Amino acid sequence: MNAKLVLSDGTVFHGTSIGAPVTTIGEVVFNTAMTGYQEMVTDPSYRGQILTFTYPLIGNYGINVDDWESGQLQVRGIIVKQLCDRHSNWRATGRLDALLREQGVPGIAGVDTRMLTRIIRSHGVMMGALSGEDVSAEELKRRIDATPYYGEIDFVKEVTAGRTYPWNEPVQAPYDTATRFLADPPLKMTVVDYGVKRNILRLLTTRGCQVRVVPCDATPAEMLDGNPDGLVFSPGPGDPKNLAYAIRNMEQVVTTGLPILGICLGHQLMSWAFGGRTYKLKFGHRGSNHPVKDLIREGTVHITAQNHGYAVDAESINGSGLHVSHINLNDGTVEGMAHESLPIMTIQFHPEASGGPRDTEYMFDEFVRLVAQRKLTAVRS
Repeated sequence: MNAKLVLSDGTVFHGTSIGAPVTTIGEVVFNTAMTGYQEMVTDPSYRGQILTFTYPLIGNYGINVDDWESGQLQVRGIIVKQLCDRHSNWRATGRLDALLREQGVPGIAGVDTRMLTRIIRSHGVMMGALSGEDVSAEELKRRIDATPYYGEIDFVKEVTAGRTYPWNEPVQAPYDTATRFLADPPLKMTVVDYGVKRNILRLLTTRGCQVRVVPCDATPAEMLDGNPDGLVFSPGPGDPKNLAYAIRNMEQVVTTGLPILGICLGHQLMSWAFGGRTYKLKFGHRGSNHPVKDLIREGTVHITAQNHGYAVDAESINGSGLHVSHINLNDGTVEGMAHESLPIMTIQFHPEASGGPRDTEYMFDEFVRLVAQRKLTAVRS
């Protein structure tokens, strides 16, 4: 079946329909990673977006039961050069195109993804319509124009669990057992769910934490219920300026002295909680090879996985108590912050990315070590 991709600037791409033969509208973005497509399509941070894979062959290792980062597909659609029709991997339990059909998500294959990526890099991300139906390009353009812009929608409310629950799923043993911080009783960690990836919960659990997840609009009292030893503010989709309720709640807990880790959207919201601001990047950072310099650890450089379209304005946090701890070596944008007197650390990249490098998984070790040390100090005092 034929498929069309229409961009808001009127550019039209033709290809073959894969997945569900339906029409969808979303922000068209691209990811440069060579692996991890199952992690990407189930990552809540892609909510409301049509994802372009720049790597030319997608689907070659199928889909498996272990690599889900949420309970469903989160992308609005996918764009590929070539979809592999025969996967080969010992863990595979199905095919990517079959999963797309099953969950009603459309895709298009046969697109010159290099050309599409160059358009986005030149003109910036834009809205688009992807259709596997018999719909004219003109009609798709009209539908785009009638759809609210990506940055105007609160997608966090769509992806948060909406309830409080303990994370009890079994996890694999850590690669390095020395990184575990076993305590009796275990360290209690509350994760605020703006679109949390399951691997964040897995990695906290393997480090000896008892993890509890609360929804995006949890009140400060709900976050602090049960006297957690630490708080984690998760990644998530959309523009942080739309989340006034989350910022207000964060403002009330950041000064409690509780150790806090913010990741991606959680990092961006932290800047707002201290009076800072964020801005939209031209085409975002989405891939698994972004070099980040750690300013605290004598300029150590790590290769990171990233997925975000907004960044913290470095000047806006001057005088707030927050200072920049990491920078992106490609464009100099803020990749991390730390507070000068409070036990707060935030990062823009994804240390939990299972389809990317493991360079920055140490951030979980450092945070859990901080939580354990402060708990021990409190007990002794």
